[in-house]
Amino acid sequence: MSTDKKTSSINEAGIYEPFSIDDIEWESYSHGKRFGSRFVQLAQFGGAQHIGVSMEELAPGKQACPHHYHHLEEEQLMMLDGSCTLRLGDKTYLLNKGSYVVFPAGQKAGHSLFNHTNETCRYLIIGERNPHDVIVYPDSNRVSVRLTGEGYNKTATMDYWDGEGQ
Repeated sequence: MSTDKKTSSINEAGIYEPFSIDDIEWESYSHGKRFGSRFVQLAQFGGAQHIGVSMEELAPGKQACPHHYHHLEEEQLMMLDGSCTLRLGDKTYLLNKGSYVVFPAGQKAGHSLFNHTNETCRYLIIGERNPHDVIVYPDSNRVSVRLTGEGYNKTATMDYWDGEGQ
């Protein structure tokens, strides 16, 4: 990792200036053999507080994240290079360079990307950064509450008066 890269596009006067994507350090994550991605957080580097824009690379045979949908946060995706498989609800779609898809907030159809090819694919992810979002993961029955930073099993539901006594 280079130590001469900037950490944001802000100048001495506190103004965010134009920048090159090459100014940003790539980050990565992985979980087991299935999940993993490499990314740069463009909007955050540029000073954004409300909209997130990341450029991601998905290696062959990897899934970017668990299948999920958002209650309050909209996401959009644009393929830049290569191709991958989008799982959206119960269907799959082939995404190629130039493909664009919107995942509206509240659309109860999970989405996830899998690179089915032998080449790395690259895409932009654009989304709100809603601190109150609730995310549902249909495959694992998990519900994540961003505000509290907690996750729950969706089958452990309660009626309004449960546990309140008489």
